[in-house]
Amino acid sequence: MRPRVYITRRIPEIGVKILREYCEVVYRDEAPPPTRDELLKMIEDADAIYCTLSETIDRELIDRAEKLRVIGTMSVGVDHIDVDYATEKGIYVVYTPGVLTETVADHTWALLLAAARRIVEGDSCIRRGDWKIPWAPTMMLGYDVYGKVLGIIGLGRIGQAVARRAKGFNMKVLYYDVVRMREVEEELGVEYAPLERLLRESDYVSIHVPLTPETRRLIGERELRLMKRTAILVNTSRGPVIDQRALFRALKEGWIAGAGLDVFEKEPIDPDDPLLKLENVVLTPHIGSASHETRSKMAELTATGIIKVLRGEKPENLFNPEVMKVRPLSEVKIL
Repeated sequence: MRPRVYITRRIPEIGVKILREYCEVVYRDEAPPPTRDELLKMIEDADAIYCTLSETIDRELIDRAEKLRVIGTMSVGVDHIDVDYATEKGIYVVYTPGVLTETVADHTWALLLAAARRIVEGDSCIRRGDWKIPWAPTMMLGYDVYGKVLGIIGLGRIGQAVARRAKGFNMKVLYYDVVRMREVEEELGVEYAPLERLLRESDYVSIHVPLTPETRRLIGERELRLMKRTAILVNTSRGPVIDQRALFRALKEGWIAGAGLDVFEKEPIDPDDPLLKLENVVLTPHIGSASHETRSKMAELTATGIIKVLRGEKPENLFNPEVMKVRPLSEVKIL
């Protein structure tokens, strides 16, 4: 009997194709995520679940899925999964590290440059028909990027990729991380700085940390008030890392000059959220990894990770290797 895999929502076809070759696939071919009730029902007989950031895989759901052997998430973040409980239950968790690094770094720079040079405002100005003067010395002034100071909070894979791109802009790069990385400092020419110093000295601040209890609302009113009034804040990590109400005040009252956000405390963002009324913030709908190439690679890596676990093989994208002590791969194998 072929193992049963539940795919929670529409994904690139490569992922479905790989899983169908080896498994009975229950594919929910819809763009929106499933309801909680639907998720609880569909996972009952699943040997594996293929999910995304939008589905919360908690204790209740894990307990409901008595046959579950592996959770595959098409994401680099796993804050939507109770990994500790999954590990306790002998359930393997595979994710997609590495493959989205360069794409998210690209998007980070797109937001930074768009916010610095007021690209979205300029586009809207033309589309509204408000561009009346051919060229004006004081029209829509932004801020230079070349030669400025970039502060990176979280120097993991994506943070390092962002730092590499800063070389082309001749920027001084400061970074803050809970772990100091002296070898990376030497390799990339970046300088470690405590968070307060980074916030005070940086012209641009880019956030690249996972969402944990320690990073939730890492950037609040106190931190925003430390930043330069000409500074721009970019977030392509997780929305709750920033206190969104404090950020609104910072942008509206001029504590900082602008922001570029791909993630939000609540997603999708409410249509009446006050951030949407501000012109000094560039907003994108959590599309940091949304290139054709990268999303296909993510789908493939998630699917192959699931298959490897079901074959009793250790996948290279295993998030919780300690699970092998709880439930060896030989006991998981059903392919």
